[in-house]
Amino acid sequence: MSQSIPKRNRAQISRAAIERLYIAMRHLFIRGSYKPMGVSGEAMIEALTELRPEIYGSIAEPERVELDGLLYVFQRLPRGIEECRFVKLISREGYENTGFEPIIAPKRRRNSYRIDEEEMYIEMTRGRSDIYDILTHLTFMYIEAEKIRRNSESHRGRKRREWTMLEEVVKREDAGQEFNKEVAYTYLSTLLGRTYEETIAACERFSEDPNVNSIFHIAYWLGHISSQEAQEKKDREITFSSTLRDRVGHHVHGEKWAAAIKHTLHEYDLHDRPLHVISANLHSTMNLLYAEAALGKVSAKRKEDLFPMLSKAENGDLRDKVKQYARRHGMIELDDTSGTNISVQLFDLAKIKQPPSHLDWQLPDNPDEAPVVFVMDYAFGEQAYETMDELLRRHESEEHDHDMRIQSVNIMGKAGILEGGKGDIMVPTAHVFEGTADNYPFDNDLTVDDFKNDFGLKVFEGLMITVLGTSLQNKNILRYFKQSSWQAIGLEMEGAHYQKAIQAASRIRHSVSEDMVLRYAYYASDNPLETGSTLASGSLGLEGVAPTYLITRIFLNRILAQPLIP
Repeated sequence: MSQSIPKRNRAQISRAAIERLYIAMRHLFIRGSYKPMGVSGEAMIEALTELRPEIYGSIAEPERVELDGLLYVFQRLPRGIEECRFVKLISREGYENTGFEPIIAPKRRRNSYRIDEEEMYIEMTRGRSDIYDILTHLTFMYIEAEKIRRNSESHRGRKRREWTMLEEVVKREDAGQEFNKEVAYTYLSTLLGRTYEETIAACERFSEDPNVNSIFHIAYWLGHISSQEAQEKKDREITFSSTLRDRVGHHVHGEKWAAAIKHTLHEYDLHDRPLHVISANLHSTMNLLYAEAALGKVSAKRKEDLFPMLSKAENGDLRDKVKQYARRHGMIELDDTSGTNISVQLFDLAKIKQPPSHLDWQLPDNPDEAPVVFVMDYAFGEQAYETMDELLRRHESEEHDHDMRIQSVNIMGKAGILEGGKGDIMVPTAHVFEGTADNYPFDNDLTVDDFKNDFGLKVFEGLMITVLGTSLQNKNILRYFKQSSWQAIGLEMEGAHYQKAIQAASRIRHSVSEDMVLRYAYYASDNPLETGSTLASGSLGLEGVAPTYLITRIFLNRILAQPLIP
């Protein structure tokens, strides 16, 4: 008697789609090039459409163009890429020294270069996660382009009147001429397969970001390039430079980055001091240490809302004042030249003459034992392993040969939360790497009790999933992580990679002490299980101020109170 094959659930189908996507992307990267609408590209499109990531909304619908998802990806892709048939992913190969003007996407720190009217070069210096991230966004962009092309054609393959009128609107917009927006919205809504009301809302969201072209411009060029391929056989193509393929996985950029940091520690005679690493943003530690002293009367009058005030866009002059004061009182800045796009700050706490009142300030009597706080900007995915692995290595050069005197590693990150809302806090007890058998339990020096607060923020403790890409998650997979025996509280992209490097340095290489203290805390940038609360719905804004400064304050207080590790 034959047994029927059990039907797979949506979570299993989704996990299989992710695996197919990553196998395809690795294969195409090794091969060196592919055509998005060719056989290989179609396999990626099929897998992404089957996966239906939350961040890409209505990707699987044949006519409705996903507008929030488009804004999300165009904030992470170089401006003008919708006009290009050819995209080439490169390493740091010298284009920064040419006359090409670098294009930097507002939400991704990577240089891109418009080589000519049809070709865009994009620097990939942050590892495989960065490559997979951009390939996923490009695949989504091509899916939506095909929808626009189909919506612009009649059943006989002729261009509709709405397309011709959109072309005229784009010409007038490019020339800086006036046009009737209500009529333009009407044409555009037909081509996008969306309501008039939805189209107006999308146009307003796109217009709010000066680094992103208008939705009129983007829709026209996506449809135009797609039509050129379908009707004139002008194929689109994505290629990978041989230098990029040769360098990925070899820590080329991370090694240069770490070497510059270690050189600076020696230059300022800080290498023998207790060193505490913080992976976070480049403002909260500086502001907590210096804003009160730098702003004087301003901070005294507005002590309760000092940090929200500094976070507002219009207060750039106050932020500059804090930074100038910090530079005079122990802050050393290292702008990245290695290609990692991870800038660094070093804080010599012995040089702070006016201790901030909001910290439990206590320094050793011996200034040579005063902590040095090292803040590194956020890494991206697998880049976390590359940078932390190189940083924790023994310092070996022609002049120096010694272990790093690191006392603690403190990781603050933004993460998707599976229970709770934006701004809430997650305290991990372990990281599990999605799609692998790798899991990293660790002793976190922080617990839920450390985060009692007056801001109304909820705090969750438990396992977190390190995902292959935040843009490759859907509700089925996330519910599985949350409701199964994993009981996960959130998802992020760097935790397992950091912990892999830390364990190698402390337990295998012994370049840092096994007693080195670990502190991990995340705040929620989104809840992908809630409709309208994904990353595509917008940034945290001022909602992120309270959790950011709460976590940073706890890090600094623990660092100040931590007993010295020999």
